[in-house]
Amino acid sequence: MNLVSTFVPIWILTVVGYAACRWGLLGEAGAAVLGRFVFQLAMPAALFLALSRMPLSGFASRPLLAFAMSTAAVVGFGWFGASRLFGREPGERPLWGMAAGYVNSANLGIPIATQVLGDVAFLAQVVLLQVLVVAPVILVALDRHGDPAGRVRMRRIASLPVRNPVILASLLGVACSAAGLRLPATADATLTLLSGAAAPTALVALGASLHRGTPSRDHRAVPAQWAGRGELAVVTALKLVGQPVVAYVAGLALHLPAPQLLAVVVCAGLPTAQNTFIFGQEYGVGEAVTSRAVVLTTTLSLVTLAAAAAVLG
Repeated sequence: MNLVSTFVPIWILTVVGYAACRWGLLGEAGAAVLGRFVFQLAMPAALFLALSRMPLSGFASRPLLAFAMSTAAVVGFGWFGASRLFGREPGERPLWGMAAGYVNSANLGIPIATQVLGDVAFLAQVVLLQVLVVAPVILVALDRHGDPAGRVRMRRIASLPVRNPVILASLLGVACSAAGLRLPATADATLTLLSGAAAPTALVALGASLHRGTPSRDHRAVPAQWAGRGELAVVTALKLVGQPVVAYVAGLALHLPAPQLLAVVVCAGLPTAQNTFIFGQEYGVGEAVTSRAVVLTTTLSLVTLAAAAAVLG
């Protein structure tokens, strides 16, 4: 029952966003404005605080390697393989891979890790891997898509941390952690208030997008219906079955003890992070599949996580 209660606020806030959009409470551009607020302000504040407070020592290398292998396999397959089967444009494929393999390590991962694993030590390493490795790769690819010529320019890549608040906040957070710096009390309190808005606002924006369909700049958008059910089925299978299975096999190959194997599989079985939808909304691509993938994997992941805990716990 405790595991179910972890998911309930997620579902409620998504429904609130859907209802608010249906009743006209958010206006025509409400979902887009909320998404930009999360991407430009709230999410960077949350990432900075989380990473600045996170110790960078004491990594468990083999469990993290097993998780990284599962992430690389699923994101890579979704990005370069499965997305092509459904005719996705090159600019959409990075988000297709992200939807299949980028886990919700924050607002769902923390309470689930606490309840199932007993602590969040390994989850903290997962957060670092995703924020410092996976997200920048996705963002560089999306930034390339935003270039009129579709080219990767070294000057453009080098300036991405300055232009992208998510990457900039992550790098500053790691730098503060490495240097042992702590913010003044007022600055810390201000960023804490701002970061607290990231998850609920993203979920409200997500729910609003489900009612309206994706914004008009997504050329594949359809109004308020579940587009590409076969596509969603593949994304969901990759996220909730493929990634945990690969993590389990990798963990066995690396001879992980039972507690570490459980941690790797549970973290790999977390649903798609709502950041995936926020990235898609910010860059105007893949919003239909990402918004629905977040909702569907969050709904069904309760079953897979409970099964993993029962079998391996």
